[in-house]
Amino acid sequence: MPRIDDYRAAIRLAREKLAAAPFEQTLTRSGFEAAGEGLLRVPFLDRVYRVRHPGFDFLDEADPVRDVPLQEQVLLLHYLLGAGPPAAPGEWVAYREIPGAGFYFSAFVKRAVDPLKNRFGRDPDAFRSAAGRLGGGAVATGDAGFEFRVLPYVSLQLILYAADDEFPAEATILFERQIAGRLSPEDIAWLAGMLVYRLIALSRTPPAA
Repeated sequence: MPRIDDYRAAIRLAREKLAAAPFEQTLTRSGFEAAGEGLLRVPFLDRVYRVRHPGFDFLDEADPVRDVPLQEQVLLLHYLLGAGPPAAPGEWVAYREIPGAGFYFSAFVKRAVDPLKNRFGRDPDAFRSAAGRLGGGAVATGDAGFEFRVLPYVSLQLILYAADDEFPAEATILFERQIAGRLSPEDIAWLAGMLVYRLIALSRTPPAA
């Protein structure tokens, strides 16, 4: 488990690398929109952040005094350092098929797959409701499946097989193969977990009136 100092060191290193690149290059490579001179508008799950070049500090649009979680900052900064726009839509693969992911597989299951099936395995309607609130698009797989564009060039599919009298719940999370050029296997595991836990939180919160 990384320590807070590890996150801060990762943030510092990523900021140094990004500060050396022109703002327009970062804008093009990331797919985010400009929100003013040297300012990126960064939608992520149900939040929108503003990130300023060259310091790459984060501000939550809806709650400017809220501290943006360090894990999210690390993930988003690493995304900004990744490859540019994909040449074409990618092939969907399981986490194990991502190069170098084997070492993190157990952490990925613990952070993302198990919470998904444990929370929604007997309540797929709650999954459907939360996924709709988070902008997921239905896919024709499993008992309930959704595709989420979590970043401009990163999409995930979450597929749920509901429990019944004979079989326990199962869940699958798929990624576009090209994600390996944008995020490390560890970052990808964190990203999947962030998405799942945001869905779980939404499932326990009534929609805004």
